[in-house]
This record gives sequence, C-alpha cells and structure tokens, in this order.
Amino acid sequence: MPILSTALLVLRTLSPRSNIEFLLENKILLIFALAYLLVISIISISVTGYDKWAAKKRPKERTRESTLLLLSALGGSVAMLLTMYGIRHKTKHIKFMLGIPLIILLQLAVVLALLFLI
Repeated sequence: MPILSTALLVLRTLSPRSNIEFLLENKILLIFALAYLLVISIISISVTGYDKWAAKKRPKERTRESTLLLLSALGGSVAMLLTMYGIRHKTKHIKFMLGIPLIILLQLAVVLALLFLI
C-alpha cells in the first residue's frame, strides 16, 4: 500500500493544477517571486530612466544596450517596455522594439510551461 500511495502522490504532483496549487500553498515562494519581480522592475525603470537622462546630459556615461537587454531578460521586461514607451526612449531601435516583446513572450512561455507542463 505505501507504494500505491506514493505513486498517487507523484501523479498528483504531475497534474497540471499541482504547480499552481503548490505556489498558492507556499505563500513564501509566491511572495519571494513577486518581490523579485518588483525589485528587478524598479531597477529596470531606474536604469532606463538614467540612460534617457544620460543621452541628453552625459553621452559618455550611457548604459550599454546589452545591460538594458539583460535587465529585461532577468524579469524587468514589462516594466522596461512600459518605461521606454512612457519616456520615449529607444522606441526607434528595432533591437528593443522587437527584442523586448520577444523576451516577454519567452518569459510567458516559460511561466506557462512551469505551471502547466512540468
């Protein structure tokens, strides 16, 4: 019987809703994930705003494009995209206008895969 109950437990863990239930049951993990997204979003907004300011005032102290894209890939993509549109920064650069939405789609795909497939 212990083998059967263990097998049922494993099957329950593999069901599509289990990851969502797990996340809701482990509020610490959910709070940590939301706190991380908040912090990386604030950093992304700050760095994007600084780069806009530096473009006008201190061109030699600009933020590298690779740094902006890295912050986006680390989770600040939505905040960075909204900031870029809000302050009209990098909106004429195809690398950013296509790259960041693609990063958002990839991040969404990873989250959905983690919630429903794994």
